[in-house]
Amino acid sequence: MVREVFEKKVIFGESVRGASHRHSGTECQDSHGCGHFKGGGGDSYILAVADGHGSDACPYSKDGSSIAAATFVKIMEEYCKSYDGDFDSLLTFLNRDGGTKVAQTIEAEWKKRVLKTHADNMRNSAAAESEIYRQYGSTLVGLMITPGFIFALQIGDGDAVLIDGAGIAPVISSDKILGIETHSLSAPNAWKKAISITERRDAEEREENPYVFMLSTDGFANSFASDGEYKKSCMGYYDMIKEHGPLEVAENLKKWLSETSEMGCGDDISVLFFADIVQPESP
Repeated sequence: MVREVFEKKVIFGESVRGASHRHSGTECQDSHGCGHFKGGGGDSYILAVADGHGSDACPYSKDGSSIAAATFVKIMEEYCKSYDGDFDSLLTFLNRDGGTKVAQTIEAEWKKRVLKTHADNMRNSAAAESEIYRQYGSTLVGLMITPGFIFALQIGDGDAVLIDGAGIAPVISSDKILGIETHSLSAPNAWKKAISITERRDAEEREENPYVFMLSTDGFANSFASDGEYKKSCMGYYDMIKEHGPLEVAENLKKWLSETSEMGCGDDISVLFFADIVQPESP
């Protein structure tokens, strides 16, 4: 479980083994991670969820998803440090050609880490690099939240949404593929399939309107019969966070997500929240 508290902002999340994997004895293939950069221009918060493919052709995809989430956090922290917290300059870079460069950097770093993990664990060293990457296949959804803008990047399926008093809105519109196929970090030139957005945000306006960012792997949305039911569940989490506070919701999240998988598609689920909502005082 991730649970980080920064003044009134809270990041929390879980990766739970899906019902189908519990029944088969297979480990959870999902991962999540978060980071925080404190700079002169304000704080930035970084979130990532990743879904290992989990097929017979991808026996190490749990490692692949763990590396994917950690890589996004590391790379975005490095960008914040390289701009020394000058978020205006970082925004200019991202608006110009940053999405492509970030995707290229993440793919290269992920593949470097995969090769190291493969060698460190003394797995089949005779396999070609492309085959090694495939064995660690994973998707990635990442989000960086700064005082003046957000940056999101996605390779493969999954969801990132913003929830507030006005409702729910997608942060990024993923490139859906029919059936069970999805884009993957393991593919050659995976960066070409990445989609990204950079969007300004009014920090003062947000301060007056409590909000939640929610990242999830596809096992969450796929556990609902319709998009409407999925959105209803997202709003339900928002309402509970407002009423009971992020920390109480965090304590129950693992149980709730396990029930969602059991009653839904049976897949692993990762959910990560960034809640800019004041924690209610204890009675």
